[in-house]
Amino acid sequence: MAGRLPDRDIAAIRDRVRIEDVVGEYVALKRAGADSMKGLCPFHDEKSPSFHVRPNHGLFHCFGCGEGGDVFAFLQKIEHVGFVEAVEQMADRVGYQINYEGGGTSVQRDRGTRSRLVAANAAAHEFYMSQLREPGAEAARDYLTERNFDAAAAQQFGCGYAPAGWDVLTKHLLRKGFDFKELEAAGLSRQGQRGPIDRFHRRLLWPIRNLGGDVIGFGARKLFDDDTMPGKYINTPETLLYKKSQVLFGLDHAKREIAKGHQAVVVEGYTDVMAMHLAGVKTAVASCGTAFGDEHLSLLRRLLMDDNFWRGEIIYTFDGDAAGQAAALKAFAGDQKLAGQTYIAVAPDGQDPCELRQHSGDGAIRDLVARRTPLYEFVIRGLLADHNLDTAEGQVEALRRAVPVVAQIKDNALRKAYATKLAGWVGWDDIQTVVRRVGEEAKRTRNGGGRPGASRASVPPRREVVAEHPAARPNPNDPTLLPQRQVLAAALQYPAMAGVAFDALEPEAFTHPAYTVVRTLIAEAGGTAAGLGGAEWVNAVADRTDDLTVRAMLSELANEPLPVKSERDIPRFVSGVLARTQEAWVGRQIAELKSKLQRVSSTEQPEAYFALFGDLVALEQYRKSLLTQAMGSHDDFATGA
Repeated sequence: MAGRLPDRDIAAIRDRVRIEDVVGEYVALKRAGADSMKGLCPFHDEKSPSFHVRPNHGLFHCFGCGEGGDVFAFLQKIEHVGFVEAVEQMADRVGYQINYEGGGTSVQRDRGTRSRLVAANAAAHEFYMSQLREPGAEAARDYLTERNFDAAAAQQFGCGYAPAGWDVLTKHLLRKGFDFKELEAAGLSRQGQRGPIDRFHRRLLWPIRNLGGDVIGFGARKLFDDDTMPGKYINTPETLLYKKSQVLFGLDHAKREIAKGHQAVVVEGYTDVMAMHLAGVKTAVASCGTAFGDEHLSLLRRLLMDDNFWRGEIIYTFDGDAAGQAAALKAFAGDQKLAGQTYIAVAPDGQDPCELRQHSGDGAIRDLVARRTPLYEFVIRGLLADHNLDTAEGQVEALRRAVPVVAQIKDNALRKAYATKLAGWVGWDDIQTVVRRVGEEAKRTRNGGGRPGASRASVPPRREVVAEHPAARPNPNDPTLLPQRQVLAAALQYPAMAGVAFDALEPEAFTHPAYTVVRTLIAEAGGTAAGLGGAEWVNAVADRTDDLTVRAMLSELANEPLPVKSERDIPRFVSGVLARTQEAWVGRQIAELKSKLQRVSSTEQPEAYFALFGDLVALEQYRKSLLTQAMGSHDDFATGA
């Protein structure tokens, strides 16, 4: 029976906790007055401190991002825990005994049991870490060394060793005052034929922690051929603390980076997490003793979600084999809002991240993540790989298989974008036919679940772009998309300066679906030639859509400061960023022309060949002039600011 936290206990704990001490563990605070301390906000990036703590009032507030509250609110936000857990953590910190209401003594006993299990796991972890330094652990140390993990790396991730002998750990913990029932409940010991024995023997161990940093279980790797325990890896069994479907290895290290960078990298093993973090990819996590599932995904979503807007991306390091394809298809068929920001990273030669770092170094790990492939592309290209696209029969069969898959993409803009890509990947010249077939398949699927007899005439006509919205909001710090973002911001903030050069940009010049939608909305509002400015202009563009996500992004772009030193630099910056965006678009056209040119024979089709070649030369010249203009601006402005 659950108990309730009494208000008087909550107030008493709040009074006993010094908020500046708690916050000070995460933020370097300096005195800023009689009852004020300030520092850099831990909840958003800033260069000047706007985060203030009022010790006498027990409150904090950031004047930059608006976060504020008492010590419990701070702990909830910084540690990603619930209110009850935040209160209990602070109670433990100050040694306060909570008298739960409505739960009798069972709540106290359960909480006491939980506290004892946490203490037992902590003591076991300390023991295992000390054993890793002993002579008997040479095989465990060699295993780590062979994979380029030194003693500092082992210490960072808390690696340990379960020694030989049936009850070494058990006896050690019994001597420290724990009883066997507690050790059994913690998954550290079990009943053998001749008495209590250890759960793990002669294995390399990793501690598994919860979000609060408490050790709640262990993962153990086989080292010796004569090890009779089943499985290369075994984990702590399910306990009051350890639920394998609700924990991720490395999340205690990665949670702040995940929340800050809005990215999570999902790998398969403990050493893969270590390799990722040591190579600089500090958002890597792995499931423990079970496949990555929906509950793991929910755990990450709570870190990646912000104000009900999906802002993050999840990168899976699936293998490129059939199992990886199946896992990708499962993700494709799941939450579409999430699938639009899901990526696949496949290492060369089927290596896992640990092997890749071992053979190719830290840079290869970072490149692996940087070269991630969108989930939709990975799945569609995987289907096409089964067909010979050099033959008409293979192209037709590939389209038969791929069109229904592309049609499953619910977002209109993204579906059309991938229908266009599909035509190119297959080598089908009539792009509009493929787009139309995908659209018809999507409509047929929708109508199959719609109202019987629904008439097309009953739907009021609307411009198509109004119904389209991005699958996800793009990362504003993505360097590959930054010129596109800045050119849209310039068109919204300084439409007269952007002028005809912006209006000449095709929607295809914007590679993220969200930015394509914004570009089209601006055109629908009359373009920069509409003669509007300020709030009136931004409202005119926003009125073209009812989608709240798009409207919020328009507000961001309209208020986003441009990286200029003074107002007199704005015209030159706008001119330069327009040139950069156009140059990138022309570059993509050049790549397509070169691809076509390779497929045309100069001897068998001389007219077509030289026509393409002439277009290519003209575009190269145009691109060169744009590049000169863009580089001239780049010398003065830091577009990555």
